[in-house]
Amino acid sequence: MAPPPRATAPVRHPDAPPTGELLGSHYGHCFGCGGQQPHGLHLEVRAGQQVDVTAEFTVRPVHQGAPGLAHGGVLTTALDETMGSLGWLLHVVMVTRRLETEFVRPVPVGTVLHLAAHAVAAEGRKVFTTATGRIGGPDGPLAVRADALFVKVDVEHFTEHGRDEEIQAAMADPDQVRRARAFKVNP
Repeated sequence: MAPPPRATAPVRHPDAPPTGELLGSHYGHCFGCGGQQPHGLHLEVRAGQQVDVTAEFTVRPVHQGAPGLAHGGVLTTALDETMGSLGWLLHVVMVTRRLETEFVRPVPVGTVLHLAAHAVAAEGRKVFTTATGRIGGPDGPLAVRADALFVKVDVEHFTEHGRDEEIQAAMADPDQVRRARAFKVNP
């Protein structure tokens, strides 16, 4: 998914976390990065040097589709979560609008998948991203790749569309409120 010609290079926000810093979970119950999901991916994403991030994902038996192999939807989720983490570096809240995944080779249970994502371009509320998943290390064989279009949203996107009980619990969590306030609200 190619950005339009008028799109510009994304710019890392001056208050973005420093290179190498663990970004942390945006929500404890998130299937991708939350530590409170027993069968979640538990991704730990780190800030890169520009508008890029890296993460590692260990494929566990609960993540399989075919016997002994990672489920394609789980691999897509890992890439989606990694690309979504780029919002930390742009200091925006953004959600996936479109996601295209290409599966290059099977990923066996027990594999450590090295994920890398970067923001390719931005135009208005749109952020174009790309990501890869490689087996055995950052230079290992390519297993999966994705391109996505994210759209910047306000926090109200979640309060208006989420379930009240989870919204109330998140708003009662001081760490969650602090993380939400760290982002500039988008027009």
